[in-house]
Amino acid sequence: MEYLEPTMDVIFSFWLVSTILIIILIKKAVVFVPQNTAYIVERFGKYNKTMEAGLNMLIPFFDRVAYKRTLKEQATDVPSQSAITKDNISLVVDGVLYLKVLDPYKASYGVDDYIYAVTQLAQTTMRSQIGQMDLDKTFEERESLNTNIVAAINDAALPWGVQVLRYEIKDIEPPRSVLDAMERQMKAEREKRAAILESEGRRQSDINIAEGEKQAQVLNAEADKAEQILNAQGEAQAILAVAEAKAKALKIVGDVANTVEGQRAIQLELAGDAIEAKKAIARESSVVLLPEGQTQAATIVAEAMTIINTLNKNKAGLNDNKA
Repeated sequence: MEYLEPTMDVIFSFWLVSTILIIILIKKAVVFVPQNTAYIVERFGKYNKTMEAGLNMLIPFFDRVAYKRTLKEQATDVPSQSAITKDNISLVVDGVLYLKVLDPYKASYGVDDYIYAVTQLAQTTMRSQIGQMDLDKTFEERESLNTNIVAAINDAALPWGVQVLRYEIKDIEPPRSVLDAMERQMKAEREKRAAILESEGRRQSDINIAEGEKQAQVLNAEADKAEQILNAQGEAQAILAVAEAKAKALKIVGDVANTVEGQRAIQLELAGDAIEAKKAIARESSVVLLPEGQTQAATIVAEAMTIINTLNKNKAGLNDNKA
């Protein structure tokens, strides 16, 4: 019994050690690779295979995971750096870089540190692109600048198995003197736009006033014209009415004058007019001159009758000749 006890202890220790070794071997042989991750496996220090997401097996003590590469999109900061524009203005520029590993093998063996390499390449490319542009263009064409930087980096990073998805410039900081000049320029531009708008407003106001005055003058002229036309038409109608009234009166007088009663009325009218004329002369002067032998009113009347009779005879003779 005393001899069997040491033997059992040895057997138990052997199985215990064996179990521990088996567990260690299984742990080393079975590898679970996370999603969007790739493991680079080396055997005896040489590339063997690339393990993708899921359950994978290794040969313990012969194989080892040399590199673990994430296949997710990565964002890395590009440190601030100085750059000189085409018009010799010094700028401080920084940005952020978005990249993704497409080939884990090239990312592991093509370059020592692909993130550091791409960052340095982004800085040099950015300096080169800014050196080809004026200061104003760096602010106006930032999108095209980002596109050019991405294209240049991808051409150089192709052997590294890395693709740059996009590059964004976070900040462009010119010197303080340039900022002051830009501020003065913007202020002058705003004042210029304000002056232009104000002058345009005054111009439009003057045009509106002139148009209003023009229309008012046109309306006044049309009103004067219409008034003159109406006045002329009224005067013409009045003249016609007066002329027609006179014509009617003359016609009536002429018709009456052809009668005996009319002749007598005319004689009396002429005698009355003669007497009134004599009275007017007498009122105006103390001396009244009368023709010789015509001191009586009856004589004046008789003279007037003689004149009328003579006129009637002449008129009768003209009518006989026409007949």
